[in-house]
Order: sequence, then C-alpha cells, then structure tokens
Amino acid sequence: MSQEFRIGPFWDDLEPGMTFETPGRTVTETDIINFVNVTGMTEGLFLDIQEISNSPYGKRIAPAALVFSFAEGLVIQAGLIHKTGIAFLGMDLTVAGPTYVGNTIRVHVAVTEKRPTRNPERGIVITHNEVVDETGRTVLRYDPVRLVKRRP
Repeated sequence: MSQEFRIGPFWDDLEPGMTFETPGRTVTETDIINFVNVTGMTEGLFLDIQEISNSPYGKRIAPAALVFSFAEGLVIQAGLIHKTGIAFLGMDLTVAGPTYVGNTIRVHVAVTEKRPTRNPERGIVITHNEVVDETGRTVLRYDPVRLVKRRP
C-alpha cells in the first residue's frame, strides 16, 4: 500500500506570520555512525569513544549537518513543500547547541517573508526554522530561501 502525501501549500497560500510544526524524529547512534561514514566525516569527536568521553559534551553528539538533513526531511514529511517546492536557494544557519543520541527533534517553521518573481508560476518564500529537542531546547536555527510554485 502506498502512502499518500498531501500537496504542500502553494506560494499564494503562505503569508508572513504563519507557523507550522513537523513531527518528531529520534536521533540514534546508528544514524550518526551511518552518516559520518557515508559523508566521510570520520572525526574522532563522532567515532572515538575515548575522545567523546573527554570532550566537553561527554557523550556522542550528532554532526550539525545530520541534524540539518533530518530537519529538512521532517519539513518534507510534514507536507510543507511536498510537490510545491521547486528549489532550495540558500540559507543562514546557526548551531545553537549539541544534539545527542536519543534526542528527539522537531522543526518549528515560521513564514517570515514572501515575494513574487518575474515568472508568474513561482515565488520566493523565506522561513525561520527552529530545530528543537524533546525538552524544547533549540539546537539549530536556519532561514531557508525557497522557490515555491504558485497556484495554477
């Protein structure tokens, strides 16, 4: 049985001030090991238990690139850009704190700006995305700029 995803909002449907929240996702040790190996981020801080235990964190942390990747996946799973997002154009990103094995993250999305483009079939949408863990602690902030379809 295939899972039906709803079509995300079009540019015309979004207004500054609108907010959304994604489902959560728990970061596992396997996620971190697989991610650092597939990306080549084989840093001792992620792999060497001695280095990890002597670090300021004291336990395994997830690379911020992994947290960002999961956040974008959650935005897609929430249907916020499904079949309406055309392109990711850029972003400002700040790492606010570590994400540990066992943290469950979700993304709070707030539309901050929208503007038309010369092409009447698309527009620009900027959001402020806060990635928070299960305690509400912000671990990552980013402001993606996206090209989004307008209503046909």
